[in-house]
Amino acid sequence: MSFIIANEMLTFAKTLKNIKMSITRGPISKFMETNYLHFNAAAMMDAAKGYETHLDEGGKMMITLAGAMSTAELGISLAEMIRKDKVSIISCTGANLEEDIMNLVAHSHYKRVPNYRDLSPQDEWDLLENHYNRVTDTCIPEEEAFRRLQKHIHKIWKDADTAGERYFPHEFMYKMLLSGDLEQYYEIDPKNSWMLAAAEKNLPIVVPGWEDSTMGNIFASYVMKNEIKATTMKSGIEYMGWLADWYIANSAGKGIGFFQIGGGIAGDFPICVVPMLYQDMEMENIPFWSYFCQISDSTTSYGSYSGAVPNEKITWGKLDINTPKFIVESDATIVAPLIFAWILKM
Repeated sequence: MSFIIANEMLTFAKTLKNIKMSITRGPISKFMETNYLHFNAAAMMDAAKGYETHLDEGGKMMITLAGAMSTAELGISLAEMIRKDKVSIISCTGANLEEDIMNLVAHSHYKRVPNYRDLSPQDEWDLLENHYNRVTDTCIPEEEAFRRLQKHIHKIWKDADTAGERYFPHEFMYKMLLSGDLEQYYEIDPKNSWMLAAAEKNLPIVVPGWEDSTMGNIFASYVMKNEIKATTMKSGIEYMGWLADWYIANSAGKGIGFFQIGGGIAGDFPICVVPMLYQDMEMENIPFWSYFCQISDSTTSYGSYSGAVPNEKITWGKLDINTPKFIVESDATIVAPLIFAWILKM
């Protein structure tokens, strides 16, 4: 009899848990749970639930942004993830760092080209002549985006240079955003800017290879003209050193997860901090990344790191044999907002 009662109590507890989940989940999450049952859709659900479990158990999460996710307006969902403490640190390309702010201040001037696959070389030249830089189906306006930011960031760079101060690329961007000087240009709801949300929380960011971004090119031009010293901008090596210290300070307990959107340097740079600490710094007790997910349409091929399956990272000392590993082979502009919606219980 006691076995029957215990079994009924367990069933009742599970029912209560399911009812609670149903109440707290919003319509997007419920739709996902009902419909995304197989193949990449199921992989996406597994990754989302794994992310959620990692946070629930006290873990922290790094998100890495490659490609043109800011121009794809990922900030609409990522900003809320930042505000709700669902991300502890971000690694991104210089393009993603600046393009979120460009969208914030120049959104109405962007030009969409739905038929971008049909453009001729002459069509592309015409866009250039009209000061539009194309990213797939979206053209960024040079004057209202690039030059508008240049005007304000140059003063911040110059002031630091004159004062003998040095900062990381993202810190300069934070200074510009928090100064309020850009508010006069806002063209989207500021709650949809992930960089503004990050600045308000002083969220840690690493920006490997910042020099190849538009603002990086502009900064380099001032250095070449002897207007600003190169040392005013902290370097990638300093970013790695800073990240190593941050990882050591935050990897206890459940540890730090790694949520990679796309491939490239935004992911390659930070994931290497673990083998660097373990192998080169000889810190044999440093924890591995404790969760891994990559959203990418890169396929496994000869020598492709972006398309490599997660298990390959075990051989490089980045992931443990028991690290939960997920890969979703799909379009990140579709998948990432859905995973974020799940985590935010939308």
